Formats: sequence, C-alpha cells, structure tokens
Amino acid sequence: MNPFVLTHATLFLSTLLKYGITTPLRLAHFLAQIHHESGGFTRFSENLNYTPAGLLDTFGSRITRQQANQYGRHNGYVAHQPNIANTVYGGAWGILNLGNAQKGDGYKFRGRGLIQLTGRANYEAYKKYSGLDVVSNPDLVATLAVGLDVAGWFWLKNNINTLSDRNDIEGITKKINGGQKGLEKRKQYFQMYQNQNISLADLKKKETP
Repeated sequence: MNPFVLTHATLFLSTLLKYGITTPLRLAHFLAQIHHESGGFTRFSENLNYTPAGLLDTFGSRITRQQANQYGRHNGYVAHQPNIANTVYGGAWGILNLGNAQKGDGYKFRGRGLIQLTGRANYEAYKKYSGLDVVSNPDLVATLAVGLDVAGWFWLKNNINTLSDRNDIEGITKKINGGQKGLEKRKQYFQMYQNQNISLADLKKKETP
C-alpha cells in the first residue's frame, strides 16, 4: 500500500466511510485518481508553471499566443502563475464556467486539493456543503484533511461510486478531468492499487491509536 496512505490511514478511512467508498474496487479507483491528480500525493495546489507551448496546448483559445509568450516559463524564468490563472480562468469563460466574477478570482480560486477544486462557484458550493469558509481562506483546500474531504464530496456528488462499480475508468476520468488526459497513467495506478486488494479493514489496522 502507498506509504502516504498508510501514514494518514485515519484521515483516509474517515473520508472513505463518509462517502461510501467502501469496496476494494471503489477504493482502488479512488486512490488511483487522487494519486494521479496530486502527482503521487506531492501536490495539493495547482502548478501553472507552463511553457508558452504548454499553455497553448492545455488552454487553447483561453490564452493568446502573445499572452502565452509573456507569462509562460522560458529561458530559466519561471512562469507568472497569477497572470496565467487570471487569464485562463477569468474573463467571460471564467464567469460562465467557474463563477469567477471578481478581479483576481482566477488565481485566488485556482485548483487545490486531491481532486482539484477550481473556481469561485465551486469553492462557494463546498463552503455551503461543509460549513468551512474556503472562500475567505481557499488555502484550506490545500490541506490534506480538507483536500481529501473535497475529493470525497466531488466523488459522491458526481455518482462516481456507480462508475467504479462498473469498473468504468474512462467514465471516471471524464468526470474528474473533463476528458481523458492521463488515462494510461490512471490505468496503471488503478492496476497497482487493485493488485494490492486494499480493504477498509487494512486501513483500520493502520489507524493512529
């Protein structure tokens, strides 16, 4: 089992029970997806340090070539991530799709968590659900406890347990990613966790006393 999951078994177990991720198959799919989304449990906040080419490839028409060249990483200089976020998650697209209606919302409400929560409207929805003021303090979502809960909330809200029961990794990936980005890696992680046949009882044994 992944050492990170074992170290934080109590938090993981609480989330899994809360959101009905209770069978080995559901658990394998959940762990595979959050493993991929967080870079192997190493990133809880979106990394926007793209090259100009990476920006154009990832965000397409939401950023111009001139903006990509101006804000992207090049010649040893890191990308200007606030400008990138406010460009690709802002404007008319950001208002319509993410509820980013205020100046700076794109960067303030950039992706955080183990399944990235992105956009003012989604932060507000999670605040309404949980009672945690992640709108005033969005960095809460980048903590493990809240980031895990956000992932479980998203999982349940999008009925991904049902997709997991069908073993539909393409459908799960589309719900999380909006497409099939990283599908092969997600399949590899799923196979890894499925081969381990992890159960809630296994996590229970590793809980912190």
